[in-house]
Amino acid sequence: MSGSHVADVDLRVRALESVLIEKGYIDAAALDALIETYETRIGPRNGARVVARAWVDPQFESWLMRDATAAIASLGYGGRQGEHMVAVANTPQVHNLVVCTLCSCYPWAVLGLPPSWYKSAPYRARAVRDPRGVLAEFGLVLDPETEIRVWDSTAEVRYLVVPMRPDGTEGMDEESLADLVTRDSMIGTGLAGVAAST
Repeated sequence: MSGSHVADVDLRVRALESVLIEKGYIDAAALDALIETYETRIGPRNGARVVARAWVDPQFESWLMRDATAAIASLGYGGRQGEHMVAVANTPQVHNLVVCTLCSCYPWAVLGLPPSWYKSAPYRARAVRDPRGVLAEFGLVLDPETEIRVWDSTAEVRYLVVPMRPDGTEGMDEESLADLVTRDSMIGTGLAGVAAST
C-alpha cells in the first residue's frame, strides 16, 4: 500500500497468518471471528462502556465502586478473568495504576487482550518501585502532589481504573463518552480522552 506504514511486527503476523491459512492449520473465517470477538465483544470497548455508564449514572457508579463484578455483569460483561473485579476511581488527588507483579493477570472481559508491555518484566517491576517514572514514559506526567496508588492484580482479584471524566463533556451522551475511554486509561497509564499508547 503506497504511502502507508505497517510495523514490522504486523508484517510478520500477516505473513504467519497467511502461511497457516494456506497450509490449512487455521480457518480464516474462524480467525476473523476470534479477532472480532476480542476487539468488539471482549475488549476495551466493554470497559469503556462500563466507565461511561459510571460517568452518567451516579447510582451505577456507586454500585461499581461497591461491587464491580456485579455492576459490570449487569451490562453483560463477565466470564473468564472477569470475575472478582474491583473498580478504583481516579480523582484530582489520587491516580490509580494497575500491574500484575507475579504474572499478567488482566481483566480480559472488560479490557480485551493485554498489551505486550503489561506482561513485560520491566513494567511489572518498575510500576511498583517507580510508578511516577513509568507513567512519565507513557507521556503521563502528574502533579507532584497527586498520590499514585498501585494495585497488584492477582488470580483472585482484578482491577479496573475508572478515569476522571474529561472537562467539557457534560453534554455528551454515553456512547460518545465511551469513545473517550482508552484501554490505557482503564489500566492507569493514560487519561480518558487521550489516545492509547499501543
